[in-house]
Amino acid sequence: MHPQLSIGIFVRSPVLAQSLSQVLNSDRYLLSISNSAAEFLEFIEQKQQHIDCLVLQDDDSLPPVINQLYEQGTLLPLIILPQESKDNVPVVVTNGQPQPIQKTLHYTPGEMQYLFHAAEVRLDISQISDLEHSIEQAITQFLALSPNCNLPNLPANADHKSEQTHRNSLTKQQYRLSEKLKERLGYLGVYYKRNPQFFFRYLPNHEKDKLLEQIKNDYRQIVLIYFSQDATINQLIDNFVNEAFFADISVSKIVEIHMDLMDDFSQQLKLEGRNEEILMDYRLTLIDVIAHLGEMYRRSIPREL
Repeated sequence: MHPQLSIGIFVRSPVLAQSLSQVLNSDRYLLSISNSAAEFLEFIEQKQQHIDCLVLQDDDSLPPVINQLYEQGTLLPLIILPQESKDNVPVVVTNGQPQPIQKTLHYTPGEMQYLFHAAEVRLDISQISDLEHSIEQAITQFLALSPNCNLPNLPANADHKSEQTHRNSLTKQQYRLSEKLKERLGYLGVYYKRNPQFFFRYLPNHEKDKLLEQIKNDYRQIVLIYFSQDATINQLIDNFVNEAFFADISVSKIVEIHMDLMDDFSQQLKLEGRNEEILMDYRLTLIDVIAHLGEMYRRSIPREL
């Protein structure tokens, strides 16, 4: 049996709402569909800790909703459907199949900037029958977001502290969602379905460089607070391992990153005239991270039935 995924839906079109409810008409999904921004925001406030993914329609009412969610520190997996237009009519699903439509609005990669966060998934109206896969993709990409990822522009009166609050919120909600999914979905669920197009070895060179720099920075942050009493260390390790896992980063690459960082620290200690033997203790950090990553890869192998 599949566990239920809680999906919050905000769309203006009754026809589109009907289509979505038909596509997700199974025991696997628990749906809450709203056509009122106030009703939708109230639902999010009450059920935030139980929601697995949002599905929103891009129209004039969406930016205020996004801003409200962002101000509340609510960051969740997200699918965005295009707004209606004369050339874009919602499709009704009949007997499990979408009815043909004359024209649809297509999004070209890079054509639009994200509205909520960099892991949001845009789905064309003609692709509604593929919504279940898109939900899995949205959750996967959200869990792989780095705490240092780009976030939407904050309100004009926001300060650095507000931005840090939102980044902390992202980390906490990733951890909450990943723990819930691991518990509910086990080893064979959405949590372990990876998209090869996000694998490090398949990325363009400039994206490889960006991802590698991000991973190095994240690992450095782990090392710097590993022996402190900072309660976020476990979340940071889990987020780092999630990122490495979904990018199919090898254990040998993690070891290489660790050794390069230790070399940098060693040079700095020598310049300061300090003993570098303390760096030996950070082998525990590497062992801890590798153990978590190895467990992720082990669990990704389907168990024999």
